[in-house]
Amino acid sequence: MKLRQRAAFLLLILMSVFLLLNTSLIWKWMYPIKFQHEIVTASQKYNVDPYLILAVIRSESSFKTDRVSKKGAIGLMQIMPNTAEWIVRQAGFRPKDDRYLYDPVMNIHIGTWYLSFLLDRYQGDLVKVVAAYNAGPGKVSGWLESEQWSGQREHIEDIPFGETRQYVQRVLYYHDRYKSIYNTNLQ
Repeated sequence: MKLRQRAAFLLLILMSVFLLLNTSLIWKWMYPIKFQHEIVTASQKYNVDPYLILAVIRSESSFKTDRVSKKGAIGLMQIMPNTAEWIVRQAGFRPKDDRYLYDPVMNIHIGTWYLSFLLDRYQGDLVKVVAAYNAGPGKVSGWLESEQWSGQREHIEDIPFGETRQYVQRVLYYHDRYKSIYNTNLQ
């Protein structure tokens, strides 16, 4: 009988732990939102889903403003300096100094403007947009034209670059996760 009582007690503890871990508070702790005001502002200004911005930032820098990649991408949204220069010219941004990509507000606006540009280019197709954010629109358009990749979520495994394939999977996962955790509470 003692074995049954122990098993029941252990089961009760495991169920309690599971219920505790599966709370909104725990999920929000695991998937925090930093720079919420800046993200929401940029989201509204450039008509981009705020959960997409969050997913990109989480994937690119884990909300670290001083992050610099091995390839030279800078800041929260890991923007390459050449791409940033092009965006600044296209969008008419006026950076204060040459370290503007380290500024979280400017980085979020530049990255979100670029997501908006890609959303227009790929008619709102999130999968293609995310792939282009990582590999560049030239590469993605080439894969689509040569039929190396269909551009569909079901065929992500056909993306020719392993880094881009994993990136797309990660960003889409974070996008779905943030959307389910915060539902419509991101204002």
